Amino acid sequence: MEKIIREIPNTFDLPYRIKKLADLAHNLWWAWNPEAARMIKEIDPLLWERSHHNPVVFLRSVDPATYETLIKDRYFLGRYDRIMREFNAYMKPVDTWFSRAYPNLLDDEIAYFSFEYGLHESLMVYAGGLGVLSGDHLKESSDLGMPLVGVGFLYTYGYFSQRITEDGWQEARNVQIVYDDLPLIALYDENREPIKISVELPGRTVYARLYELNVGRVKLVLMQTNIPENNPNDRQLTDRLYTSDPELRISQEILLGIGGFRALKALGHNPSIYHMNEGHSAFLTLERTRELVRQGKTFDEAIDLVKRSSVFTTHTPVPAGNDEFPIWMVEKYFANLWPQLGLNREQFMDIARIKQDWGGEAFSMPKLALKLSNFRNGVSKIHGQVSKQMWHELWPDKPVDEVPITYITNGVHTRTWLARRLAILYRRYLGADWYDHIDDEEMWQRVDLIPDADLWRVRRHLKRKLVAYMVNRARDAWQAGSVHPVQTVASGVLLDPYALTIGFARRFATYKRANLVLTDVDRLLRIVTNPRKPVQIVFAGKAHPSDEPAKLLIQEVYRHVKDARFGGRLVFLDDYDMDMARYLVQGVDVWLNTPRRPREASGTSGQKAALNGTLNFSVLDGWWAEGYNGANGWAIGDSTVSDNQDEQDKADAESLYDTLENEIVPLYYTMRSADGLPGDWIERMKESIKTLTPRFSTTRMVKQYMNELYLPAIQSMEKESVQEKA
Repeated sequence: MEKIIREIPNTFDLPYRIKKLADLAHNLWWAWNPEAARMIKEIDPLLWERSHHNPVVFLRSVDPATYETLIKDRYFLGRYDRIMREFNAYMKPVDTWFSRAYPNLLDDEIAYFSFEYGLHESLMVYAGGLGVLSGDHLKESSDLGMPLVGVGFLYTYGYFSQRITEDGWQEARNVQIVYDDLPLIALYDENREPIKISVELPGRTVYARLYELNVGRVKLVLMQTNIPENNPNDRQLTDRLYTSDPELRISQEILLGIGGFRALKALGHNPSIYHMNEGHSAFLTLERTRELVRQGKTFDEAIDLVKRSSVFTTHTPVPAGNDEFPIWMVEKYFANLWPQLGLNREQFMDIARIKQDWGGEAFSMPKLALKLSNFRNGVSKIHGQVSKQMWHELWPDKPVDEVPITYITNGVHTRTWLARRLAILYRRYLGADWYDHIDDEEMWQRVDLIPDADLWRVRRHLKRKLVAYMVNRARDAWQAGSVHPVQTVASGVLLDPYALTIGFARRFATYKRANLVLTDVDRLLRIVTNPRKPVQIVFAGKAHPSDEPAKLLIQEVYRHVKDARFGGRLVFLDDYDMDMARYLVQGVDVWLNTPRRPREASGTSGQKAALNGTLNFSVLDGWWAEGYNGANGWAIGDSTVSDNQDEQDKADAESLYDTLENEIVPLYYTMRSADGLPGDWIERMKESIKTLTPRFSTTRMVKQYMNELYLPAIQSMEKESVQEKA
């Protein structure tokens, strides 16, 4: 393989004494190590906010005089030296969970393919929960020492910036990503030419330039097509996430699966296992099959090897949410492939052909991934059962319960989402090495050792931070002259930092029922405006630009937010991103989730809230059906699934109001101890932290992927290799 030159641009003009800040800025390790982020921020806190917490932009913008002052500040230098020692030790590990558990598998690389990655708010290459899960998976793999490499896209435009108009309508604005502002590692060959790969599309070849992003110890390979070698249309191939144009969509998925496989080869990777996170990358299986056939395998032999080494995770609980393409379109894009596989057209289409409701046929991406993977999973227990039922047709000879789709419930990356002050408390009472044992449920019993007063003090601090965050956003918008006065009120300036505060923040889709809490407005008014026991509700979230019903849902919520009768206690925060999410999951008292069961595949926002002491109040769907124990939060309704949606909505709304009025509000306000602390509320908080944090962490999740899916796949391939040699 040719030599690869990895170039980290240093345009910061840093003094020699602190020049390693450039290395830190070009590795996202800092993003889940709060002391490192805090050190960078305190160089110039105001500039840090203006740079959107982007250390590349920030370090480039710092006044040189500030740097000259820093290198004379022994306190800063001591902090800098300590953090750089921690960073260097992390990047050159001698002892990790993976090296201890699987010392013989250190060379068995795992390739992880995803359409989006939510790593940090300054990297807008994510749209929502799927991307954040992918980002958390990479971070945890890095922490555990897993030999994993990620593959995805470097988009030209980040997921849209949202603005809510005075009448509550969502306006979407595309923001172009400036690549020079990102911590990208440019890749060149030995002739100093950018490294590129190519894929064949009808009548032409499309090229993609490769970059790397350092996510701790894990490398994320990113492809982008906005380069001179491509025609104007193909340069737009990696413009945006989730286009509704089917021709553009199939081209993107060809690039992700087929191009992603070629990108790994071009960079010298030879993974043992390929993990497809959702069906977007399923064409990967066809490219791998073609490669094996080219090397002399028969089609059946090649398919067997691909199946043995493929892992597929589905996140979609309804057939309509799965990617599929018309048969004619697949023929247009793959007519040159099936002869290379030794198949005819019908044999090729049969690999993933499905019948549609209206009688037509399509080529299904999840069916392709399911058929060409031996290791398959949903993302919660309920979702695993739903997936078995959805795809029973692929295994008609088996009972539904024996359909070979397991489940691994999603988790969250603890250090990314945990408030810094809570991390300090955990370190003090759980032990200095608590982070090395996140999935140890017995260790979390020590949460009971945290004095109630200390825990409550931190919780009140986090709520004040949330309110201050909202006020600062409102002030900035007001000063910019871009909002009507009622929009300022709607953005949280009248909130009480000590009143019971409920958060509802997620992608706005109709099945998530953001308006369920608004079903009985008069009853909600009585609850919210009770002068002795007021309640505040903060909404946030984006609707897909093409989802008109979801945008109407935002408008309905916003209309009530503006209603003066609520006294400013209903709030809608626009332009929801990872930064806002941290303030919300850390700062509210209760996390509300109201999906229509069983439509929530898993959900993770409530898990982020739980590790921060925020209590969940949710429908028993997704992860919460596994996490709720009756004492660590509250359930909305029961496990019933009604065929009549109106009846289900009515019953769930009644349960929501009854629980809020009769349990949640009284517990928060009236069950006070002699020292003024809400002892029963704090007891429930501790129960939530103890029971949910270890079970719903990516530490548990990624270990489970390794033990239950990656390891059997590796062993299957090793067995095949032994048989071949014999």
